[in-house]
Amino acid sequence: MSTQPNNPLHGITLENLLHALVEHYGWDGLGRRVAIRCFTHEPSIASSLKFLRRTPWARAQVEALYVDMLDDGAAGPHSAQRGRGGRAGGAFSR
Repeated sequence: MSTQPNNPLHGITLENLLHALVEHYGWDGLGRRVAIRCFTHEPSIASSLKFLRRTPWARAQVEALYVDMLDDGAAGPHSAQRGRGGRAGGAFSR
């Protein structure tokens, strides 16, 4: 596998990306930034993943928001990677 040093999305799953955005902006903030129903009406990770995987334009907007979040210094490039469940564990989690 080749490395992609200029691609901030390389190695980040859509689920981890979404967890990072929800942690940073919350569902309300995410819904204001990307106006899609799965973020504003009974939001959940599962329903959002299903929609984003089937809707390329929405996924592109969410990925762009994640890159903007990284550019603003809100999170390191791999801070969204958390293992299988997508949740941090231990004493240092929020």
